[in-house]
Amino acid sequence: MLFVLSVGGSIVAPKEGIDVAFLAGFKKLIEKHVRRGARFVIIVGGGSTCRQYQQAARDVGTVLSDDLDWLGIHATRLNGHLLRTIFRRLAHPVMIKDPTRPLGRWHEPVLIAAGWKPGWSTDYVAMRLAKRLKAETVINLTNVDYVYDKDPRAHADAKPIREIDWPAFRKMVGDAWDPGMHVPFDPIASRLAQQAKKRVVMINGRNLENLDRFLSGKTFTGTVVG
Repeated sequence: MLFVLSVGGSIVAPKEGIDVAFLAGFKKLIEKHVRRGARFVIIVGGGSTCRQYQQAARDVGTVLSDDLDWLGIHATRLNGHLLRTIFRRLAHPVMIKDPTRPLGRWHEPVLIAAGWKPGWSTDYVAMRLAKRLKAETVINLTNVDYVYDKDPRAHADAKPIREIDWPAFRKMVGDAWDPGMHVPFDPIASRLAQQAKKRVVMINGRNLENLDRFLSGKTFTGTVVG
């Protein structure tokens, strides 16, 4: 059992600060499924840390898109090192930054990865790793229960989407990647997922009981794309 998890950075590092309670619960959950024989590739985003640095750069002056991307990439790597430290006993000792290179002697049950280079979101890194490792599904941990037909924070009548195919989903997110953009899943990663015939499951990462149900093959709350 191999699970590829793309963990939204806003779950690990929201604007209030690093969510230690989430990390403790997430660690217990992963350890539980490792004992059952599962292996995990965990790719983490930059979260509030990323956006704070990007906004600071914008506030000081004009910045290039590549520079904003690099700030985000280093934020993902900081979060990645935090996860690798937390999972030290279970994780491969080297955090993956370049998903195109050989994975080396990965025998441990957990592999941590982060951002690589401008133009590559952590969602895209997750999808590239899923394709290499022949994983059929990427689990995208977000901070909402579903993908909605419109932003639920701005529209009270937003409706949850439980299943959607790739053409319809890609109409929602567009075709271009922009550093720090707010979409359920990166447009470039979505295009690769459609081409590779992969499935993406969007789950609220803060609901660890729900994630446990999915990992256990039970009924869960979330959106299935594919």
